[in-house]
Amino acid sequence: MYLGIDLGTSAVKTVLVDGAQRVIASESRALTIASPLSGYFEQDPAQWIDATFATLDALKATHARELAAVEGIGLSGQMHGATLLDASDTPLRPCILWNDGRSAAECRVLEQRWPALRATTGNKAMPGFTAPKLLWIATHEPEIFAATKRVLLPKAYLRLVLTGEAIEDVSDASGSLWLDAERRDWSDAALAATGLSRAHMPRLVEGCSPSATLRSELAQRWGMIRRPMIAGGAGDNPAGAIGIGAIRPGTAFISLGTSGALLAPTSHIAANPDRVVHTFCHAIPAMWIQAGAILSAASCLAWVARLFGVAEAELLAPLGSRPQAPSPVSFLPYLAGERTPHDDPVVRGMLDGLSHSTDRGAIVQAVLEGVAFALADCRDALADAGIAVAEADVIGGGSRSRFWLSVLANVLNVPIHRFAEGETGAAFGAARLGRLAVTSEAIDAVCTRPQRIETFEPDRVLVDAYAERLPAWRELYRPRH
Repeated sequence: MYLGIDLGTSAVKTVLVDGAQRVIASESRALTIASPLSGYFEQDPAQWIDATFATLDALKATHARELAAVEGIGLSGQMHGATLLDASDTPLRPCILWNDGRSAAECRVLEQRWPALRATTGNKAMPGFTAPKLLWIATHEPEIFAATKRVLLPKAYLRLVLTGEAIEDVSDASGSLWLDAERRDWSDAALAATGLSRAHMPRLVEGCSPSATLRSELAQRWGMIRRPMIAGGAGDNPAGAIGIGAIRPGTAFISLGTSGALLAPTSHIAANPDRVVHTFCHAIPAMWIQAGAILSAASCLAWVARLFGVAEAELLAPLGSRPQAPSPVSFLPYLAGERTPHDDPVVRGMLDGLSHSTDRGAIVQAVLEGVAFALADCRDALADAGIAVAEADVIGGGSRSRFWLSVLANVLNVPIHRFAEGETGAAFGAARLGRLAVTSEAIDAVCTRPQRIETFEPDRVLVDAYAERLPAWRELYRPRH
């Protein structure tokens, strides 16, 4: 048996997977986010531990025998967060999250201090990444910076609690701006540019490699026969790729979680930082992932559900399974700023084209279409890096909506596929990494593609209608600076 633990932004999800790769059970616990100022997003690391332990306690209550047989554990985590620890490995402040936009000025400083940043990391310095956050801390909270002895990404902090060891995988580390993406190792120049050294960093491993064993007292708490091995794991999107078998070139996929992304595995680095394409190491050796990322995806649907005071499912139900025509309303999904292609942390969302006849359905459809148009921007940025997307699988909570997937197929003009358990893709991928760390099986034998349960084909009339709307939608973007 194997466990996959996905430390997301809105929840921790844990899945229990057997040797036949069947999900035997799953548990989830919600997380909350603090926003002390506009554009600031933080989370208390204690939440991650409490939520993770709660999912495992619940699995013990319902599946004690299966949990006892767990041999390997994989971790997946929200990327880019800055978890600052003191000399006793106690968090010094709340974690600054991936969607936090406070460090825009520090990004400019970082690129000036280290001109080789883009060539070495494959990325542009953006506020979401970890390194600029440390420069912000050094400037605005110097006493915290001086007390910082270790900097960990969220899932590495969870691993520290589970194992007592500070270890990170290269996929998550490549979202920090401290990693040499080609060498898959920390860059001393990058660390020096932020006043840090390797002494502040965790040890690096590949995502499918062993990292450390679960603490004995925790193995006893959950009734495990032996102390399971914990794999290196992966950032949430690389873990999602593992979960759907996207491990070779030509297997593009879309993540529709709190944030969104269009991702393509590559056997070489195909960086395009000027167009805000992200470069990450994959969770398996000698592979990378190029991605266009948007800061708000399924969170846009959650936002409009709060606005109308109804459940998301109730909003979606009247739309049916496919659009009849584009909504007369346009929506910019920049509720927390945007990454690809704008790198604009201060831009905000917009509803355009409202009239007396606008109803709830038109607004909800516009929200879904706005996210799809933003992913079209990602597609075009990837194309500029030489990566053509011919079809795409979809994972994340948004993959449950047939209407949304039909919109995506027509906006992107490619077939869109979904899976039965697409919303648990990252946790399932983490479980696969946990298995690989224990068994050393061939990666291709474990990371197979699950069965697609539905394909959404583009409709020529809708493709043309959305293609006509896209330029006008892009004209709505107006940078504030």
